[in-house]
Amino acid sequence: MPFKIVRNDITRVKADVIVNTANPNPICVSGTDLAIYEAAGKEKLLAERANIGKIARGDIAVTGAYNLKAKYIIHTVGPVWTDGLHHEFEILKHFMESLLC
Repeated sequence: MPFKIVRNDITRVKADVIVNTANPNPICVSGTDLAIYEAAGKEKLLAERANIGKIARGDIAVTGAYNLKAKYIIHTVGPVWTDGLHHEFEILKHFMESLLC
């Protein structure tokens, strides 16, 4: 299955899927996460995300994309890199495998 990495405004990309680096809890406060929620339709996306609940680090959740040109949004919570001694690599590996499978 081919895929493409594109550098662009993620809220304007026409694609099957976009990936959002999300907060573990169903909130949006800043950065790319906030831009995606605002462009997609904040109330609808927050409601769907609230139904999913908390996302563990390294895991993913899929929602509709609503007003975006993409079909779906994959929300994922990556590791917080401290010093490499707190399972950060394993969490990052799980995160990447979840996205690409």
